[in-house]
Amino acid sequence: MSFLNTIFGSKNEGQSLNWKAMNDSIQIDHAIEVSNEKPVVIFKHSTRCGISRMVLNQFQNNAEFDEDRVLLLYLDLLAHRDISDNISERFGILHQSPQMLILKDEEIVHHSSHSAIVPSAINQVLNSK
Repeated sequence: MSFLNTIFGSKNEGQSLNWKAMNDSIQIDHAIEVSNEKPVVIFKHSTRCGISRMVLNQFQNNAEFDEDRVLLLYLDLLAHRDISDNISERFGILHQSPQMLILKDEEIVHHSSHSAIVPSAINQVLNSK
């Protein structure tokens, strides 16, 4: 995972979040299934965009949630725009970059982009009944 660590930078003394790369549309079905057990976070990131990198680094550095209670998925938009388009089609959410989507019980319960992407949104979903 050193590639993802290079992209994301570091968090609190070199620790980083446990991101899983999305590289196939089939993973959307898996994410939907997992969302029945725990929230699934999809972070859509443009690797050539400075704003996207800044948002990702801020998110990573400010994350304070139990990673065991969520599945964190990272989507490289330059390599896999088709997956982003598939997500947009399936859930009726307009594509943006950077963008964070949270799935719970097979539905998008939160989506945000740019400066509205904050780790506290994950805590709100984790704490909701």
